[in-house]
Parts: sequence; structure tokens; C-alpha cells
Amino acid sequence: MVSLGLVDDHPLMIEGIISLLSCGYDLEILSTGSSAKDIIDISSRFRPDVIIVDLNMAGDVYAAIAESIKVSPETKIVAFTALTSVDSAVRALEAGANGYVLKGSYAPELIQAIESVRHGETYITKDFASQVIEALRNAPAQRVAAEAVRFSIREDQIIRLLLRGNTNKEIARSLKINEKTIRNYMTILMQKLNARSRLEVLIAAQALAEQEQAGPTSAGRSQPRLLS
Repeated sequence: MVSLGLVDDHPLMIEGIISLLSCGYDLEILSTGSSAKDIIDISSRFRPDVIIVDLNMAGDVYAAIAESIKVSPETKIVAFTALTSVDSAVRALEAGANGYVLKGSYAPELIQAIESVRHGETYITKDFASQVIEALRNAPAQRVAAEAVRFSIREDQIIRLLLRGNTNKEIARSLKINEKTIRNYMTILMQKLNARSRLEVLIAAQALAEQEQAGPTSAGRSQPRLLS
């Protein structure tokens, strides 16, 4: 069973989500709230698997997302919002949100987002994802550091499968290792690439692949590259 927290300042929205998630899904609502402060409170008191949050509430929601992750690192955050601004999505993901789902989406998409983030993946509403990923690619905070980055053979295999769009489960199956081991490797890759999420690892890996194709810099120093 997946434990959830819900934070939205519209009571009808809270009731609607509870009603929706109670229909045939193995989910448990631990607590609800209506402000940025409640995100942190729910994280610290209940430590749910996932907290679904609206972005347009009283208080600094983005700061609350970042703080809640410090309080309960295992808790995943899914922004469920009407804000269709790419900047809002980038800001939420950079704060530490693991998912971004627009409120115009259908119920199965919200459920898919919950399942994806719970398994260490990043989920963005499909029709919106390409714009957000492009914005993240261009964000200075997401650029690969100038110093050389080297990977083990196994890390390189995981990166190449990640670039093909494989999920953690598919990567584990392909490499004949368990999914927990893949999550451990993802943590290592996040550290090496200065990334804060699976999505940022993907973006950084794409940048490295492009640099590898481009070859050495004009100054003659090799760019960070994937192992062959």
C-alpha cells in the first residue's frame, strides 16, 4: 500500500482526489493540508511515501518542497497543479519535486505519476514534458560541470539504457540485476553529475553524449564522456 499526503487549499479538490484515489487503488491517505507549511508538517509527522501538492497556496510552496525533502528524504513530491508555466515546472523540479501533473489530466495519469515517483523516477505530464526538459537542459544549474566525469562500466551501461528511455525496472531486467541495485547506482550517478533527480541525470547524460559526439574542445582538453 502506498501512503499519501494531500495539500491543496481547495477543500473540494481534496475531496475529489480522495474520492478518486479510493476507487480500486491500494492507497492510504495519511493526512491533508492547505498551505505550504502543511507540506513540511506532513513530511515530518507522517513521512508518507508520496505527497501531492498544489503550487498555488499560501506560503512559499517551492521552499516548503525543498525543506520537506530534508525532513523526510524518502518522501516523494508530486506537484498537481493548474499552473501550465514551464518556469513553474522547472522551479518545482529544481526545488526537489519528483513529479509535475497538470490538473487537466485524467485520473490514470495521476496514479501513474504516484507509481513512477515512488520507484525513483521523475514524471511530467506527457504533453508538457518536452518543453520542461528543454528548459532544464538550458538552465545553468543543470549543465555538466567542467571537470572530467568518469563512469564505471556498469554505470555506463545504465546511462546508455537510461538514454533509450528505459525505466529502472527495465534497466534491471536488461542487466539481470535487481531494481534496488539500480536505484543505488542512480544515487551514485546523481552525485557524480551534480543532479538532484533521475530527470536531471538523464539531462546531464544527454549533454555528455552530445559532448562525446562533438569531440575535444577547441582548447584541446577532452570533454567529460561516457566510457565505450
